[in-house]
Amino acid sequence: MSGVFRVLLTRRWLAALAVAALFATACVFLGRWQYSRHAYKAERAHLVEQYYAAAPVPLAQVLPGPDSQLPADQVWRRVVATGTYSPADQLMVRNRPQNIVYGYEVLVPLRLDDGSTILVDRGWVPNAERADILPQVPAAPTGHVTVTGWLRPGEDALNRGLPQGQLGSIDLPEAERQLGTAVRPAYVVLDAENDGSGTPPARPQALLPPDTGTGPHFAYALQWWLAAPVGFVLVVVYVRREWLDATGQSERRRREKAAKPKKVRIWDEEDA
Repeated sequence: MSGVFRVLLTRRWLAALAVAALFATACVFLGRWQYSRHAYKAERAHLVEQYYAAAPVPLAQVLPGPDSQLPADQVWRRVVATGTYSPADQLMVRNRPQNIVYGYEVLVPLRLDDGSTILVDRGWVPNAERADILPQVPAAPTGHVTVTGWLRPGEDALNRGLPQGQLGSIDLPEAERQLGTAVRPAYVVLDAENDGSGTPPARPQALLPPDTGTGPHFAYALQWWLAAPVGFVLVVVYVRREWLDATGQSERRRREKAAKPKKVRIWDEEDA
């Protein structure tokens, strides 16, 4: 085996080893990235399964103050809150898909009984016939209303010079800027409203339930990790082959194999 190591320590094969090491490192990091995606989706699915159909709790139990941040383990928590909508201040979030159709999600500020404001995503409406026209939206109820829904954190900013009253994402700081008032650092995806009339108020289409699938990320992570040693295996195989050729052992083995008597099968004897 010392001869194999001498071949391996030549410049050409050391360079091949370096390439194999880089490939293995890339595979490890890509596997870790895919696993992190799997862990994120698995945690999200766990929260949805835990909270989506659970009995609602008071908003103040999860967000006790106007500036309270939404804890990561309370995302999709089902809550109930009371207050008064500001229909004139509704915001339209562009380019939101629902069943492969694009439209708008409708955000309406809800002035809570404690004086703070939280945005409520009342649902989805399809695009109008023309891009420069906003679709018609069922108005939020006036007067005191009880809202039940799921808590969600705000989204990253995607605003690109949109007109007043429109957002590129559920960007809470941008919503604050447009509304001219502070909003809580989380929003509510509407489940149900009760305005005391005995009839559910008209509303946009309810958002689809969240997807709880984790996707193929775990399988991809395993594939990348299993691929990590492939480069080293190939280097060892070809180094050994080069050593066998250099020492003449490959030719000797071929001659020995050629000289070895061929086994005669029973059916060959019968055919003869």
